[in-house]
Amino acid sequence: MRSRTRSTRLRVPFAATAVGLFALSLGSATATFWPVYGGAAFVVLVLVAFVVGAGIALGAAVLRLSSVWVLVATLVAYLAVGVPLAVPSQALAGVLPTGGGLLTLVSATALGWKRLVTIALPVGSYEALLVPVLVLVLVGTVVGLSVALRSRRGELAVVVPVVVWIAAIVLGPAEAWWPRVTGLGLLVTVVAWVVWWRLRRRRVALDALTGRVPGTSAGHRPVVVRAVVGTLVTLAVAGAAGTVVVSVAPPATSRTVARTVVEQPFDPRDRVSPLTGFRAYEQEPAVDGTLLRVTGLRDGQRLRIATLDTYDGVVYSVGSGDVDSASGFFTRVPSTVDQSAVEGERSTVGVTVEAYDELWVPTVGQLESVAFDGPTADARRDEFFYNDVTGSAVVLGGLQQGDSYRLEAVVPRQPGEDDLGALTPGTATVPTPRDVPDELASSLEDDVAGLREPGERLQAALAALREDGYVSHGVSADEPVSRSGHGADRIAQLFTDPVMIGDAEQYATAGALMADQLGFPARVVMGFAPQTDEGQTGEGQTGEGDTVDVTGSSITAWIEVDTAQYGWVALDPNPAERPIPEDQVQDPTQISRPESVVQPPPQDAQVRDDQTPPQSEQDDPETPPAWLATLLLIARIAGWSALVAGLLAAPFVTVVVLKARRRRRRRSASSPSARISGGWHEFQDAVVDHGIRTPPAATRSEVAAVVGGSRPAVLARVADRAVFSPNAPVEADADRVWTAVAEMRRALGVGLTRRQRFAAAVSLRSLRGYHGRTRPERQRNN
Repeated sequence: MRSRTRSTRLRVPFAATAVGLFALSLGSATATFWPVYGGAAFVVLVLVAFVVGAGIALGAAVLRLSSVWVLVATLVAYLAVGVPLAVPSQALAGVLPTGGGLLTLVSATALGWKRLVTIALPVGSYEALLVPVLVLVLVGTVVGLSVALRSRRGELAVVVPVVVWIAAIVLGPAEAWWPRVTGLGLLVTVVAWVVWWRLRRRRVALDALTGRVPGTSAGHRPVVVRAVVGTLVTLAVAGAAGTVVVSVAPPATSRTVARTVVEQPFDPRDRVSPLTGFRAYEQEPAVDGTLLRVTGLRDGQRLRIATLDTYDGVVYSVGSGDVDSASGFFTRVPSTVDQSAVEGERSTVGVTVEAYDELWVPTVGQLESVAFDGPTADARRDEFFYNDVTGSAVVLGGLQQGDSYRLEAVVPRQPGEDDLGALTPGTATVPTPRDVPDELASSLEDDVAGLREPGERLQAALAALREDGYVSHGVSADEPVSRSGHGADRIAQLFTDPVMIGDAEQYATAGALMADQLGFPARVVMGFAPQTDEGQTGEGQTGEGDTVDVTGSSITAWIEVDTAQYGWVALDPNPAERPIPEDQVQDPTQISRPESVVQPPPQDAQVRDDQTPPQSEQDDPETPPAWLATLLLIARIAGWSALVAGLLAAPFVTVVVLKARRRRRRRSASSPSARISGGWHEFQDAVVDHGIRTPPAATRSEVAAVVGGSRPAVLARVADRAVFSPNAPVEADADRVWTAVAEMRRALGVGLTRRQRFAAAVSLRSLRGYHGRTRPERQRNN
């Protein structure tokens, strides 16, 4: 019988309303994770985790279980549903946990958070990356509903959705528009939750006082109206404060989240530029040795090793420390990468590693998925990082002989030869090259003389390279001298020697610098261009079983320029290999001159007045003065601090304003009698707000007796005489009463701590009309 009595304490209407409102609030917060995960697996996880968590919280509330049993039940449920929901790839028949799945679930509980911020989004159900949101939803539901159903302060349950919303922002992408939408929904549901709890607490108190059966009391329209108005005033104050702050100090950069500040496992700036090792592929044993065996390559299709976009006068490298270059940001990728926005042809390529032992992974097009095979497959997949901006990929430990992988990619559509002249610069951002040789700029000016269209000028500059240049790697005795490197002095030599001699390392660098001078965002691509003419099938693609051997002699480099029509377009500036005319070499001192020492690039880019003005702006933004940046930072910090302070203080300011308005209305009443009566009510409200218990429906004398002292008793008699005496009081009596009330209100705070005085100032007891029904916090005797 005792257990049955306990099981009926939780009323169904109350529990249903609480669960419904909490579900709306938590759902609004959890929706912020959609850009992180996306897909049906995320939706199923959230729904099931909430249902399980709500079941645990409701059962614990009905049975009055202790927190220890609630914890045990939550852990059991987490282990039971965690694998099929968050690690579906390791669930038996999709619904039963396995031993390996449980180990993955437990390890991901501690480590999944960091892995989530080092991988490209969205992740879907890849590996165990759903574990963080499972922990937040399941534990948050249990904690939040337990507080709502079993705590005296059920309003505190809204902390859970707020925490989930903040976690979604921290773990999410840098784009801020979606959290604004979900944040608005969360604000509405949180306000509804708090208002419902406040009204419910008042209704319960009134039912207890009047003896009504709970659930049968009449509505209290004035209270509802006052609650709604107060809520609207609070939102208006907070919204106005936020609008002012954003208008005065708008954010100048993208939002900072965990993935933008966490140290990435791979930073290409810590590695030597792969272009510096270009000549090594042209030497023995790599030049004739098989580095890779590739299947699925189309005729003329190239394998990308690395994309380099930063030139400092010494080397072309990946990424920049001075400019926020997206090419330097490599992340782990989920099982698939969404390339639906890329217009092109799908390509499937299989690669088997032979003598190639670099960390750069040869790829084609824009990667959709990668699958490693063999005994090292799991290790290689965990060490695989990709940059979707450049299409480059790496394996941290480096590829080794015997590794194999299969790529699925989209090869972007490229313009035809006849369309190149109509190209115009795109809007991509690349670091501005530094220490560009004057000799290159002078040669470029001659090459494009008389041409106006950007595409035609670019065509003419690259055509001049191909026509004037000759290819020599300079690695064998029978080849003309060709110094390696692509620093500023080597590129200057390329344009000053009697015969232009170099290889793809120099021509690709020169082509990219020329394109940049003409206004096209440009970058250098290093890769392989294997011959696939043999063994072709059908439409110019090797069959599934046909294999292309990639040797070191297939190494090359080309450029990519960003265009408004096609995006990044691949262009080859390299001359065709042909005999070098020795009779044109007339200045032997030019050939035998010693190599000059390349000085470090200057801190500031040289300003040359003789350069051809670019057609589009791609220079780095000017750095504001230090004092201005400091002032902006201080203003931004002060603005956001004011916003947070305004949001926190808005409810308290609203209460103080309402009390001041009430006091002013009482003091400015039309008659002295009403002003004296209002003075007494003001004192009585102050008594209630200070937590002094007074009897229900007490007279003025009884209230004065509870407060204690002579002055409250005198004030009570004066108020009684003003109300009941046939002789109307005079204005001077009303003024003296309000002077006394002000002094007595101050006397109520004597001996109290600052916190107690603040609590009395923002107390809602007098606004609710709870005279005589306050908690027995303390008694006063003055």
